Amino acid sequence: MPLAHPVRSAALLVAGAVLVAGCGTGGGPAASAETKETAAGYPVRLDDCGQRVQIERAPSRAVALDQGSAEILLSLGLADRMVGTATWTDPVLKGLEKANAKVPRLADRYPSFEKVLDAEPDFVSASFLYTLGKGGVAPRERFARLGVPTYLSPTDCVGKDNSGDGDGIRTRPLTMDTVYGEIRDLARVFDVPERGEKLVGELRARVDEAKAGADFGDASVLYWFSDSQGPYMAGCCGAPGIVSGTLGVKNVFDDTKEEWPQINWETVADRDPDVLVIADLTRKAQSAESAAKKIEFLESHPVTRNMTAVRKKRYVILSGQAMNPTIRTVEGIEKVAAALRTYGLAK
Repeated sequence: MPLAHPVRSAALLVAGAVLVAGCGTGGGPAASAETKETAAGYPVRLDDCGQRVQIERAPSRAVALDQGSAEILLSLGLADRMVGTATWTDPVLKGLEKANAKVPRLADRYPSFEKVLDAEPDFVSASFLYTLGKGGVAPRERFARLGVPTYLSPTDCVGKDNSGDGDGIRTRPLTMDTVYGEIRDLARVFDVPERGEKLVGELRARVDEAKAGADFGDASVLYWFSDSQGPYMAGCCGAPGIVSGTLGVKNVFDDTKEEWPQINWETVADRDPDVLVIADLTRKAQSAESAAKKIEFLESHPVTRNMTAVRKKRYVILSGQAMNPTIRTVEGIEKVAAALRTYGLAK
């Protein structure tokens, strides 16, 4: 397929990344553990999800291909170095509206590879392996052949097996430390490490405040992301696992390590959680994306309407991003903790 701009023009603007080796994804250390820099700060070398990436200078034309990655870059004050974002499920994080408005949105979902190259990026980041794989925007190797460095969030590969057909299986529980590692990696790539440490410190303080002074140990929760026909519920060990683990509550589907297993409503009703944590999505990819549609379904369906949480209207509404392993996961911790207090489930 012909490109909107010749490949040569994109290659001339790149930051000089070199993809040294591709060893697959999953199970590797967070990229920050392998970052090495010269005294001048560059090149930055990352062992990122099994692939070695070298970045010669601070990017000035970055594209973030997933909302989570975009919000980290925006939170680091890098809007002036961004030329595109894509794949959004929610409105941008509160406080980032003005910065986000300065950055072109290439697509609400996945842009074509040609659309991304049209922005002439010198750095591309993503939150999910699928985005930089077949079926997403393009495999990382296609960017590497043009000299464009790519960064994949370690939250989607560290302690995770993505070899199956679903959303992956967690081989060990995810923690906020991996999210903090992503923030530090991106801050170092853009030569703003002090901004990264400041953001990590702010997020840590919010987590400490959310969980302080309360015992939620007897409460059970369920996390519903999308789809009413074959609902995607959270397994034990992804971002919802961070929320549950931080607050000491029980996820009623903590017996599965699948990231987002599809579970039938009879099984959901049988687990009968105290609280339902519901994603409020603005996309329209599946049935019952918005929280309002989800609640309408729950309160009318003969299998779900008699569940404890439904009868007592114990709902926690979260952005989709708060259920993904991003800086928004902290928002999830805060809102679930506040709701548990409101519903009298804190000791």
